[in-house]
This record gives sequence, structure tokens and C-alpha cells, in this order.
Amino acid sequence: MNLLFWQEIHEWDQQATLLINSFHCGFTDAVMVFFSKIPVWIPMYAAVAVFLFFRLGWKKALIAIASIALTFLLCDQVANLFKDGIARLRPSHDEFMIASGVRVLEGKGGLYGFFSGHASNSFGFAVSSSMAFRNDKRLKYRGYTAWIFFWAVMVSISRIFVGKHYLGDVTVGIIMGTLFGLACGFAARWIMKKMK
Repeated sequence: MNLLFWQEIHEWDQQATLLINSFHCGFTDAVMVFFSKIPVWIPMYAAVAVFLFFRLGWKKALIAIASIALTFLLCDQVANLFKDGIARLRPSHDEFMIASGVRVLEGKGGLYGFFSGHASNSFGFAVSSSMAFRNDKRLKYRGYTAWIFFWAVMVSISRIFVGKHYLGDVTVGIIMGTLFGLACGFAARWIMKKMK
């Protein structure tokens, strides 16, 4: 594919990002900043880990938690490799985006943003953790699955609202996180079956 094609994709991505970023008020800004911050979600991660131990037993829970941790590691490190390798400026560092009125609700962050680590990590966590809970046949975890994917979507779109990522960064992050989450979730399931 030629350079002109990628330039057109980038321009479309800029316009779509500016449109999404423009929907704001005091309430939505506060909500999006909340979802964008990683530390506020640490208690949820801890609660999920405790509940996995409660429902699966310590052996299966350790395998499930290891698969979730591996998902995080893969999402985070591959996102960093892409950011450094592709070197696509974040909207918060792009002169055109700043001149076009992109709102930056947090610090500007690092220079490069393709693809979104927040989006890949949140979807990786959602996929791998919901698969872990499905290893307990006694209960249906539709409520958890609905919540955790709602959370992952909110974390992902918050990155556009706070001015840190383009829509394309987030979309690719969602895809990568889902793939890593599935791979690690199925690996954990296979190991649990071998344990029997």
C-alpha cells in the first residue's frame, strides 16, 4: 500500500478523533479522567483475584492469575515496541491536532501513542479474566462479563476523550488485547484440563 493511502487513513483518524474528543461537559470530562487513571482500578484487580481463589480453588486460581498477568505483560510490552517502532505522535503532541482544538485533560504523556496500551491492557484483562471465571461450571458469570467489558470500553474511549490517543490507536489496542487475552485464556484452560 502506498504512502498516500496511509496519509488518507491518518487524516480520517484525525477527524474522527477530533469529533469524539469534542463531546464533553464537566460531568463527562470527570468520568473519562476517572476511567483513564490506572491506580483507581487496582482494588478491582485485587477483588477479581480474591474471587478467583474463592471460586476456582488455589491451584486453578494461580493458573488463571498467571494467564491474566501474562496477558498484561504481552499487551504492555508489545504496545511499547509498536510505539517506539512506528513513532506516531499522540494527538497531545501533534501540532495539527492542537491547532484543531483537541482537548488534553491529563498530562501529554510520551511522544508516541500507536497503539494504546490502556486499550490493549483493559481488553486483555476483560477477555482473560472472563474466560477464567468460565472455568467454574457452577455459576454463570454474565454479570461479571457485562461489567468487565463495559469497563474495558470506557477505559478505551476515555483515552480519546483525554486527548492521549487517536481512534485508530484505541481500535488496534482493542484488537491486540483481545487476541492476547484469548491466547492466554485458552492456554490457562488447557493447563487446567491437564491438571484433572
